[in-house]
Amino acid sequence: HDASPPLPTATMASSSIRSINPNAEIMSKEAALFMNINAAKGLQGVMKSNLGPKGTIKMLVGGAGDLKLTKDGNVLLKEMQIQNPTAVMIARTAVAQDDITGDGTSSTVLIIGELLKQAERYLNEGLHPRVLVEGFEAAKKASIKFLEGYKIPCPGVEAPDRELLTCVAKTALRSKLREELADKLTTIVVDAVLCISKVDEPIDLHMVEVMHMRHKLDSDTRLVSGLVLDHGSRHPDMKKHVDDAYILTCNISLEYEKSEVNSSFMYSDADQRERMVAAEREYTDDVVRQVIALKKKVCDGNSKGFVVITQKGIDPISLDMLAKEGIVGLRRAKKRNMERLVLSCGGGCINS
Repeated sequence: HDASPPLPTATMASSSIRSINPNAEIMSKEAALFMNINAAKGLQGVMKSNLGPKGTIKMLVGGAGDLKLTKDGNVLLKEMQIQNPTAVMIARTAVAQDDITGDGTSSTVLIIGELLKQAERYLNEGLHPRVLVEGFEAAKKASIKFLEGYKIPCPGVEAPDRELLTCVAKTALRSKLREELADKLTTIVVDAVLCISKVDEPIDLHMVEVMHMRHKLDSDTRLVSGLVLDHGSRHPDMKKHVDDAYILTCNISLEYEKSEVNSSFMYSDADQRERMVAAEREYTDDVVRQVIALKKKVCDGNSKGFVVITQKGIDPISLDMLAKEGIVGLRRAKKRNMERLVLSCGGGCINS
């Protein structure tokens, strides 16, 4: 006899059954919304007190116990350890503001916090978030339209408006530093930017280097319209001051060269060793003599100085030979300084 086929069993997946991490916190969409708003309000509360010239300075204590005093919103947000994802997004807007404009980081965070605080009032009255977002979009378009009509044209690099640049720099700096220091740095900053600006080229801020002198005060800050090398001559007889000099920029070693592979010299008596040392020394001395010959060629019959700046080393014997000829020798120059020397003085770097 035929056995009747089994009845099909219907499997229903209930929408209310969910598989989640047992350690996770579950909250409704309304609670999640208000948690995000509270994160923005919390960030606003931290930043509110350090806005403007009368704002308070925050003291940040690192994990290793190091202290940092700052009023800059961007530094504060970078150093703070933020857990909430919404607060992290707000902190990113401040970083973007700092990258594009360089100022207004605290203001950005405060505006976002205030917008969300006002949005909370309408949400409590039952307004849908989508309607609020459309309102924000309309406000954004109106703001951009207002800014387009409010902005003033600014002359470019060809004819910079120094007064306008000074006002912009002063506005930004006075909210970060005390008044006397901010005013002093304003002049320095404007002069530095005008010094490196080139027509039809974007400004390269890497051409302005900030150097720290640990034994000086902040009021001793000054602008050097030139290049400051953080190393001096290593010979007591070399000049400390040279005017109107020829500069030889090179990447040549004026000392014993160690071989790149492990190698050794075998000798059977002291005479062989002396000859080997003399041969090594002769090669280095020959390079130094060529430099001295060049100096005599270009400086003969005039009072100009001669400076040798090399990325590699100059040993004491070579330094002594250069000092006797009145040549200033600087060794172990950084690569970035060599590139700037070529840009500021012209010429090229000699590598062989």
